[in-house]
Amino acid sequence: MSASWSGFVPGNQVTLLQNGAAYFPAIEAAFDRARHEIYLETYIYKNDATGLRIADALTRAVRRGVKVYVLIDGYGSSDLPRGMLDRLRTDGVKTLIFRPKISPWTLRRKRLRRMHRKIVVVDREIAFVGGINIIDDREPVGDMASRYDYAVAVEGPLVDVVHLSARRLWSMVAWSTFRKGTVRNKALPVSTANGGSMSAAFLMRDNFRHRRDIEAAYMLAIEQAESEIILAHAYFLPGVDFRHALINAAGRGVRVVLLLQGKVEYLLEHYASRALYGSLLDAGIEIYEYRKGFLHAKVAVIDGHWATVGSSNIDPFSLLLSREANVVVDDEAFGAILAQSLKKTVATDGQRILADNWKQKRAGLRFISWLSYGVLRLMTGISGYASESGPTENE
Repeated sequence: MSASWSGFVPGNQVTLLQNGAAYFPAIEAAFDRARHEIYLETYIYKNDATGLRIADALTRAVRRGVKVYVLIDGYGSSDLPRGMLDRLRTDGVKTLIFRPKISPWTLRRKRLRRMHRKIVVVDREIAFVGGINIIDDREPVGDMASRYDYAVAVEGPLVDVVHLSARRLWSMVAWSTFRKGTVRNKALPVSTANGGSMSAAFLMRDNFRHRRDIEAAYMLAIEQAESEIILAHAYFLPGVDFRHALINAAGRGVRVVLLLQGKVEYLLEHYASRALYGSLLDAGIEIYEYRKGFLHAKVAVIDGHWATVGSSNIDPFSLLLSREANVVVDDEAFGAILAQSLKKTVATDGQRILADNWKQKRAGLRFISWLSYGVLRLMTGISGYASESGPTENE
């Protein structure tokens, strides 16, 4: 598999961050070093210990004269108290809400388009991209482990690409809501951060020029895979082309490993994904369910060197509706770190689903899975995006 794809930018240092235990101290430290500007985009911003901690760090930055821009999603953060927004704005943090008008009773595509990105950019020096929201990932959830998730810290020339994306989205939302707060064209100082030797790309999904960028990058890497594909996704409901790419890879001798959600978080997607298990298992694809806690990861490693970390799941909402952001890294050292982390989780906390056992599942469970799949496909169709056929009757 070649790294010659034009989207890669050389000369970066990309550091893997697992779970909030690594992520939140890293972004807080970056906020405390900020001298000019901070962008933060998040789907969920919770009014919990972590949310307050990040708010305090942002306020400290404002008091040093740093311009701080926070963009949150209207649906994902719908339960954020007005008091928290007022506090941020009073402290001088510029705060906007992406599509604040929500309704659980509509399937209009405009309402279903969410801002699912999780991005931080500080001073054009460092950027963070991944799947971790501003939420205490150790909040009480019984005896379960913390959310299992990843992000990356990026230093080097790719930071400018992430910065430009964050700046443009902020300005677009500011204009669309008739608020002041668009970013003036004042150039920040050239980054003095040390880069590295890694080739990396920033991929986003939107409803304009980048509708299929993330999916296309996955498909190209899967089609070129020679030895191993490892995917870990909280929500996994790929279209027929994506499924066939995985099945074809397994057919030519590539080991394909899926680490998927084992705990029920969202009932419909949980059971819908299981409608696909039969055909994937029959093709020789290994499926493991993570049941120690909630799996929130959206990552992949292919052939040990192509790796991606970001916000995009492999389901219709991420691939066809939401604004998403991923970093792709082509580097053996980074790929080895992420692969080792995923393989350790598979070995210690993954429950393997075997083809023979799956076929013996109760008819009621299979019916619920197919019903859930049909409902989700119907929702996607009503919203105007059902362009691919569903699984065959043999699946």
